[in-house]
Amino acid sequence: MFHLSDGTPALRRGVLSRARLCASLSAFSRALPLPLLAALLLALCLALPGAALAGHAGEAARKEGILLVAFGTTVEEARPALDNIERLVRAAHPDTDVRWAWTARQARAALIREGKPAASPQQALADMAEEGFTHVAVQSFHTIPGAEFHGLLATAKAMEGLPKGLTRITVGLPLLASTDDAESLAVALKSLLPKERKPGEAVVFLGHGNPHHPAALCYPALQFYLAKTDPLAFIGVVEGSPSFDDVAGALAARKARTAWLVPLMAVAGDHAHNDMAGDDPESWASQLRERGITPRPVLRGTASSDAVVPIWLRHLDAALEQLKQ
Repeated sequence: MFHLSDGTPALRRGVLSRARLCASLSAFSRALPLPLLAALLLALCLALPGAALAGHAGEAARKEGILLVAFGTTVEEARPALDNIERLVRAAHPDTDVRWAWTARQARAALIREGKPAASPQQALADMAEEGFTHVAVQSFHTIPGAEFHGLLATAKAMEGLPKGLTRITVGLPLLASTDDAESLAVALKSLLPKERKPGEAVVFLGHGNPHHPAALCYPALQFYLAKTDPLAFIGVVEGSPSFDDVAGALAARKARTAWLVPLMAVAGDHAHNDMAGDDPESWASQLRERGITPRPVLRGTASSDAVVPIWLRHLDAALEQLKQ
C-alpha cells in the first residue's frame, strides 16, 4: 500500500472521499513520468477486480470446524481424561479442525498461569470466525443439560450469523440428555469400575448436581436404568438430590459394608478429590466411614472411558449433521 503526501493510506477501506482521492492522485501523477504512470494505472485496474473477486470467494468458501467445550479442571492429573476426548474426536473426524474452550473461569485461569491456551466459548468462536470458519459444531462435554450447557446455547445463538462471522453454529447435547443416553450410560459406567470390586460391594457414582435446575432430574432417571444393570450401584450428587443421606440410607438397606466412589463427572477434578474422596469431615468418604462403611475412591472421570465418550460423540455426529441443513 502506498501513502499520500499527507501520510494517509490511499486504500484505507474506502473511507477516503472520491474528491480527495482524485485530487491526491492527480498531484501524485504529475510527479511521475508518463510511461511509468501508464504502467501503474494499468496494474491497478487489473489488480482491483481480482482482489474484489478473491474477497468475495473467501466469504463464500465453507470452512467447517469442531469446538469441544468442557467445564475444565484445576487439577493437572485430571487432564488426561480430556486428552482422551480429543484423541477419540480426532480419530472420528480426522479431516476437521478441532478446538477447545472451557466454561469454568477457574479452569481457564489455571491454564493461563501455566502458559497454556485457555479460551472461553465466546473467545474460541470469535477466534474461529476471525480465521475464516463459517460452520462450527460445538460439542458440550458437560454431564447434564444444566446451567453451564444452557449458557453455551445462549453463546452459540448470539454468535451465529453475525456480519463477517460464523454462518451456522450447532450445539451437541451433553452426556445425559435423553432416555437413550441414560440406558447407554448405565451400561457404559461399568467400564469405570475396578476389577477388585467383590460381590456384595456397592458403588456410588457421584455427580456435581444442581438443586435449582430442572436438568437435575437426569440423575434419578439414570438411577432407574442403573438399578437394572447393577442393584448395588447408586447415583449421588454433591449439591441437590440424590443426597448423601439418600444414598447412605440405600446402602444401609442393602447392608453394604464397602462402597466404591466413582466420579460421575468428565474429569476427576476438585470435586472428586475433595468432596468425594477428601479427608474433610464433610466429604462423602469421611461420612461413610462414620456410618461404618468403608469408602474405596476411584479417581477416574467419565471422559477417560472409551465406553462413555462415544455417547458424547453420538451427539457430536448429530451436531455435524445439522450443519448441513
